[in-house]
Order: sequence, then structure tokens, then C-alpha cells
Amino acid sequence: MKPSATLAMTAAAKERIRQGHPVISLSAGEPDFATPSVIAEAGIKAIRDGFTQYTNNLGLPELREAISRKLEQDNGLMYGPDEIICSNGAKQSVAQAVSVLVRAGDEVIIPAPYWVSYPEMVRFAGGTPITVSTTVDSGYLLTASQLESAITDKTRMLILCSPSNPTGGVYSPEQLADIVDVLLRHPDMYVISDEIYEHIVYEVPHKSIASFDGMKERTITVNGFSKAYAMTGWRLGYMAAALPIVKAASKLQSQFTSAPSTITQKAGIAALEMDPSIVANMVSAFRIRRDLMLERLARLPGVKCPTPQGAFYLFPDIGQWLGSRTPAGGHIKDSQDLCMFILEEHDVALVPGQAFGAPTGLRMSYAASEAELKQACDRLDAAFARLERP
Repeated sequence: MKPSATLAMTAAAKERIRQGHPVISLSAGEPDFATPSVIAEAGIKAIRDGFTQYTNNLGLPELREAISRKLEQDNGLMYGPDEIICSNGAKQSVAQAVSVLVRAGDEVIIPAPYWVSYPEMVRFAGGTPITVSTTVDSGYLLTASQLESAITDKTRMLILCSPSNPTGGVYSPEQLADIVDVLLRHPDMYVISDEIYEHIVYEVPHKSIASFDGMKERTITVNGFSKAYAMTGWRLGYMAAALPIVKAASKLQSQFTSAPSTITQKAGIAALEMDPSIVANMVSAFRIRRDLMLERLARLPGVKCPTPQGAFYLFPDIGQWLGSRTPAGGHIKDSQDLCMFILEEHDVALVPGQAFGAPTGLRMSYAASEAELKQACDRLDAAFARLERP
């Protein structure tokens, strides 16, 4: 397995900060907001009340009941509490779904750019990741025809992330309907629908692929609390699926980790029950930041970036800058070289696109303050101005 490139870049940025460099990190997929106080207080109360012992391996019944209500209200999905398993983050939920469904030799279709961990999870399970490259002109969204062309008699699963990490792309209901039409012609395929950024959407609505006729039984819906509720360090995610899949995942979880932190589960209940305007206010701030970054990126020659409809990432295409020369005579061969030049010479941390299966792109997180984003953009202007394009 390869180490996570996002974590590696974050570590490199932190090391430069430790050395005294004024690094602005746009590499981590982490909201800069504090966990809302109502959530934090629920966790503190759990500690003070001594609610610190093991829970049911699937998670607290009252948490799974709250998730069940959320899925029905927000997504039109009917799952009983026994069809839901809570894990130590949505990442664990995805990994367990892959592990219990993918067999040695199975193929798993993953649209690229993809979240860095998907291919590694498939390899760990003994499967073969089949990446399908999307284009900047399509907003980095998989088309139905691309999906159909990638399916073989070995295809076991499609992993779909909407809103997307790393691109911020969101599949519209119409685009999902076209993908569903393809999937219905291949009834042996499963779908993992990673919806961790569900609440962070802008101009288009979020729709769960499991809500389409014929898809619920074949879809593992994964979600969590890290992004929308600013709870990355609390580590709480969940998956909802058919009972046999949940039972298999529960068996795996019982041997690896057991249930998530009891304290975190209590905080998760508070998150689902709190005033939704708290999340809406964070999303409004993200939208302002997105527009600020898009306007500044548009000034950079040779950089093309679609407008993301969700999450808090930009994924500009910088292919025209590959082959550039640095002032010291260095050669920018790929996005890794470009990111290291920008980090080491201009103290902005980004993540190279090859980590996401898209070597001509790079990921920028705008989960930072407006002041930091403006300063980062000034530094990017200076960095690109110093490069000699091929």
C-alpha cells in the first residue's frame, strides 16, 4: 500500500512550520471551524456522566436511530437501525464495505480524480482498481458512457463520491439517473456511495444514488460527521446497507476496532439534532471562499479550473505549466514538482494531482480563513510569475 499523499503533504508543511517558515496550508481536507459548542458540550457531558464504557459494536442504538431518521428525512432512504453500523470515521466505513464485498480478482471502477485511499483499499482487499479518467471540461464527473465502457465480467463495484473529494464535483439527479440506467443493466454490481460532503453543496442539490428504484439493495451509503460538523478529530462515520452486508462489516469491525468512542457517539447524536442553521452558516462561508479562490485562479495564465458545486476543494488543471523551468534551473516535470516548488519557495502547501490519479491537476482546500486564502493567492501569483513556461 502507498502512504496517503494528503497526509504526507500536510506533514511536510508542518515540518516547515516547525522550522519557522510562515506556511499557509491548503492541503488538508479539514474545516477550520471549531466543532459547534452544542456538539462539544454533549461530549463533555458524556465524560462527566461517566458514559465512557464500551457500546454495542454497531454503535449506540439511539445514535443509529437518529441516523435512520436522518436518512429518511434528508435522503428518502428507509434503513432500520440494524442496517446501520457506526465506525471510527467514514474512512473505516468505506474500507470495511470494500473488504467484505471485493474478492480476489474483482475489479472496482473508480472515477479519477479520486480520493487517495480508494485504490489502496481495493488492493488491500485483493481487488483491482480500474480508474476511469474524467476531464476538466466535464467538471471531473464520470459519464454513463464511460461507466459502460469500463464494465467487464470481472467488475464487482463502482465507488462514487459526490460531492467529490478532491474536485468538489457534484452529480446532478439527471447525471445520476443516467449512471443508474447503466447499473441496472449490470445487476451483479455494487455501489459504494461516499456522501461525507453531502451538506456542503452550493448551486445543485445532493441526491443519494440509493434513492433510485432498484438501487437501495445494491448500494452502501457511507456518511459521517467530520466535514459538515467540523468533527474531523472526533472520528465518527457510518454506513447504511442491506442487513447481510452490515453483519459482515460488523464481524470485521468487532475484530479490528470495535465501536467508535462512546463520547464521540453522544456528540454525534447532538450533531444530528442541533439547529441546521449552524451547518448552513459554515457552508455560506465556504461558498464565499470558493468564489474568492476561483476569481484569483482565473487570473493565472494557463490554469483551468471548473467551478465546484460542493465540498471545499478546487482542482485546477496546470498541465500547461508542466515542463517549466524554475529560477534555479530546476525542471517542473509533474504536479509533485510544482507543489514542492510552491511549498519550498513560497510557503503554500498544496497536494499534487498524481496522488488522485490526475497528474496534470492539483488539489487546493479552501477550508481556511479569507485572509489566509488571499495571502496564499498572492504567493501563488508570485510563484507562477517566476516560472518559465515551456
